[in-house]
Amino acid sequence: MDLLTVRQLTKSFRELKAVKGISFSVKKGESYGLLGPNGAGKTTTIQMISGLFLPSSGSIHVSGINMIRQPKKAQGLIGIVPQEIALYQTMTARENLMFWGRMYGMGGSHLRSRVEEVLGTIGLADRASDKVETFSGGMKRRVNIGAAILHNPELLIMDEPTVGIDPQSRSHILETVKKLNENGMTVIYTSHYMEEVEYLCERIGIMDHGEFIASGTMAELRETIGDRSRIVMKFSGEQQPEKIKQLIKQDFKDQDILLKPIELTVSHKEPQSVLTDLIQSVTGAGIEIASVEIVEPNL
Repeated sequence: MDLLTVRQLTKSFRELKAVKGISFSVKKGESYGLLGPNGAGKTTTIQMISGLFLPSSGSIHVSGINMIRQPKKAQGLIGIVPQEIALYQTMTARENLMFWGRMYGMGGSHLRSRVEEVLGTIGLADRASDKVETFSGGMKRRVNIGAAILHNPELLIMDEPTVGIDPQSRSHILETVKKLNENGMTVIYTSHYMEEVEYLCERIGIMDHGEFIASGTMAELRETIGDRSRIVMKFSGEQQPEKIKQLIKQDFKDQDILLKPIELTVSHKEPQSVLTDLIQSVTGAGIEIASVEIVEPNL
């Protein structure tokens, strides 16, 4: 059963197309990784999924609830850990969690007992009465996680939670996320660290320039692209992708070709064997090449 369904999702900021028609689903109880470099569109994607941004087009359903039509109801099922620290620095860890619990509509003895439980989960029970301003960056991030899971969300979304923190906190966060998932919480985890998503996630979607360039289990990704190099050819000016595709379609499968107006990427096990013919096909059509690079596989 799918807990999250995303279909043909796009987001544009004036002339910038940040997300370009992506579709994917996450099963209930699954841990799903969104992997990609900075600027790939990961954060914009999860901001739309969590209801913080309205999509330009497309649909999002959380447990069958339409995020666009019923945002409050859908958001109640989600906990989000943003990249930024969202805490009150002069309040203690416990006070911060109490505050966020009340924001979720919790109260009384249930909230107090849940706060103590969460402090234990994030490994800060012994620092519960200390002000957050005295914490390291990693400890603050752990309080952020605590705030996100207080209301036992069906879906926990984490946006690069280990960036810029100490190794001890990083290890603790990874173990906490893994345990939450093992206990049944569905997780979307964004990162540009391959080893993190490999450790935590059953399936992975790889984003670049607002698009999904690959998705599947780790084994499927390795089988599909893990042993292939990429020829990355950049053009001197914008081209018509369909024109270039017609030039090379006899030599390469559609799934091995990624076309953009100023760039062509071709995946191949032996790139050197096809590079010369590829260059001749492109230049023979009067297209000026700015650069060509062979990128070795790193999955």
